[in-house]
Amino acid sequence: MNDSNCFDRASQLRQLDRVREWEMIVIGGGATGLGIAVDAASRGYKVLLLEQSDFAKGTSSRSTKLVHGGVRYLAQGQIGLVYTALHERGLLLQNAAHLVRKQSFIIPCYSRWEQLKYLVGLKCYQALSGRFSFGKAGYVKRKELIRLLPGLNGKGLKGGVRYYDGQFDDARLAINLAMTAVEKGGTVLNYCKVRRLVMAEGKLAGVVASDCETNREYVLRAKVVVNATGVFVDDILKMDDPGARPTVRPSQGVHLMLDKSFLNSGSALMIPKTSDGRVLFAVPWHEHVLVGTTDTLMEKHLLEPRALEEEIGFILKTMEGYLTAPPKREDVLSVFAGLRPLAAPKEDGHATKEISRDHKLFVNRSGLVTITGGKWTTYRKMAEEVVDKVIAVGGLQRVACGTKQLRIHGCCSQELEEHLTVYGTDAPAIRTLIEKEPALSARLVEWLPYTEAEVVWAVRREMARTVEDVLARRLRILFLDAQAALHAAPRVVELLAAELGRDGDWKRNQLIDFNRLAFGYLPMPAKN
Repeated sequence: MNDSNCFDRASQLRQLDRVREWEMIVIGGGATGLGIAVDAASRGYKVLLLEQSDFAKGTSSRSTKLVHGGVRYLAQGQIGLVYTALHERGLLLQNAAHLVRKQSFIIPCYSRWEQLKYLVGLKCYQALSGRFSFGKAGYVKRKELIRLLPGLNGKGLKGGVRYYDGQFDDARLAINLAMTAVEKGGTVLNYCKVRRLVMAEGKLAGVVASDCETNREYVLRAKVVVNATGVFVDDILKMDDPGARPTVRPSQGVHLMLDKSFLNSGSALMIPKTSDGRVLFAVPWHEHVLVGTTDTLMEKHLLEPRALEEEIGFILKTMEGYLTAPPKREDVLSVFAGLRPLAAPKEDGHATKEISRDHKLFVNRSGLVTITGGKWTTYRKMAEEVVDKVIAVGGLQRVACGTKQLRIHGCCSQELEEHLTVYGTDAPAIRTLIEKEPALSARLVEWLPYTEAEVVWAVRREMARTVEDVLARRLRILFLDAQAALHAAPRVVELLAAELGRDGDWKRNQLIDFNRLAFGYLPMPAKN
């Protein structure tokens, strides 16, 4: 029996012994890599994706949760980038309706000139979206603005401008993309690390990868290898050419999670210009408020980056000027940092806001195909370009891209009145699981809606392997409330161990590892 379309790790691993040569191997299980795997598999190519950790472990689970064209990029004159992103935003709403929704944003204005300037810009933004428009931009009077954003500081306020963009759950979309790739005949594996590249007559012929759970090594042949590793892209390039120049400059973005009472609105707040000339958002997300982000150029890339004290302080200080009861450090429920894989400038000294947000695609002499930069909203378009390039490099039979109309696993337009909405078409199966095993209806944390059934589902059907996988990327609790995640961890580890057949030592190590990780999401007291 060919079980390649089963989304469990054992069946996916078996494909490594069965396939003699892949048409393409994709390194990296973030937004870009998963998008490539979906595109390639849907065209009928034999594709394998390898991720050293969990899917979306890095940058792809740490975004501002926006599906957008980028208002700031329009102001910088990057019209082509914005146009493409706005059209891709519309396709995402169509193809992942269970995870993407329209969101209203309000910009408070303190002069009539500001109102006019932002309205004109946002009307252009709206026009660029064409038939994919999410709604009309317009003025909001002062009285109405105070009603829509009741916590807003009204001092000097003249009114505002409202526009519409998209919001989504990034890590959940990543998991659904992985499932879609497998359903289309692809093979995807988490915790499978590429150790080195395989060369034959000066050309790239595959990779050597190891299963991080068993340490077994696999020599995997491929016609083309794709490097889609985000901020780790230069690590793979150096395997191919030890003298390769850096292509990526990581920029850190930090987000704070607050109780929903700090915004108390269905609308999001957009601060168009902070003290350092950037944009800050406060967005309702999963019954909380997400505030961010920063943009700090970093020298090193880490799998688990940490927020700098000055970044946390900057966000809180900025919010002081806009809210009547601004959050303090002790109000922050979770703080997380992500690294953007920005395309590195040719010369040093560029500020992050001057480094291109667009992506770059190039091919080494060995045949290694590399994709860098970009953002979640344009993942599908980037994937299409990469697969087209792979076809040319590998001499593959040309098949047209069909992902514009491809529904992603779970897609449904029905809005459920509960947190199970993010599961889309899988939600009924989770309810059935609870009916069969009523004990699994128990909540992991009293004040959050997540149940034990979702942990079991994550292991059986979503390839979760660790406590972190469940609490950070399947259920999102770590990102919403780090203390709640610490509270839930002991029960989660028991459920995982029962499902995976793990022993006491494994459980102890899991709790030690997760507690160490989760403490990094708790905001530390400010230093005097």
